[in-house]
Amino acid sequence: MMISVVLNLLNEKKHIRDLLDSLVIQEKPFEIVIVDAGSWDGTVDIIRKYMEGRPEISFYHHPGTRGESTNFGIMKAKGDAIATIGGDCIANPFWLKELRETLATFDVAAGKTINIGYHAFQQLERVELYHKGMDISFPSGNMAWRKKVFDDVVGFDPWFVTAEDIDLNYRAVEKGYTLGYNEEAIVYHRMKESFVKFFKQAFWNGWGRKQLTMKHGRLWSSYKPQRLLETSKSLWAYARLLFAVTGYMMCKFYERSPYAPPATRAPRRFEFLFPGR
Repeated sequence: MMISVVLNLLNEKKHIRDLLDSLVIQEKPFEIVIVDAGSWDGTVDIIRKYMEGRPEISFYHHPGTRGESTNFGIMKAKGDAIATIGGDCIANPFWLKELRETLATFDVAAGKTINIGYHAFQQLERVELYHKGMDISFPSGNMAWRKKVFDDVVGFDPWFVTAEDIDLNYRAVEKGYTLGYNEEAIVYHRMKESFVKFFKQAFWNGWGRKQLTMKHGRLWSSYKPQRLLETSKSLWAYARLLFAVTGYMMCKFYERSPYAPPATRAPRRFEFLFPGR
């Protein structure tokens, strides 16, 4: 199975070389489709230099939301399946091999993400969201989809600030596609290196969760919010919850869903707040 690894990047100068080093050694056949969303820190220069003599890597420039930029890369992809990984991640050498094995049985494959960085942040887990018995909250930083899934659900929804991956998985499962988890498909994810970036990410994660309910209706019966504190009752766990709830509530009052009737819509605000990546 030919896999297209689609990278949506923004200002990953410190991490991009490590990521690419971990990808070019993966089991073939594969291609790497890089979409830069408007980096200004020198990321593009590193990528262009790295591409020399590596025909399996292609590069494009397409600013936009994470969903919009990733969709552009998917349109350029030639593979039978699409894999995604975060710009601040490192793939295990057997990552694509394991994803292929899962895609032989399932339509969507999710791998195991191991957080690395500041120890207090490493212990904080995501909050699962279940739909039709499947966990759809696996992050797109370690996932793969058969190409037919993207064609059927028409890719990521560019309206989402975050949680565009959860929304896509929700729509895929709703259409009857299956999702499998492979703990051997390992990706190492660097946690945010500063408290400001960490809490900013938590805020926008909360915002994205509210966007999910605005599009799909009430989802609380599918959540396990207690997971935020189950693995760690530290100060950081409570602080993350506070910022996530803040993002959720601000989205509730200031965002309007494009799926709502026209009379209930209002202009989006907070464009000046830069979504955490």
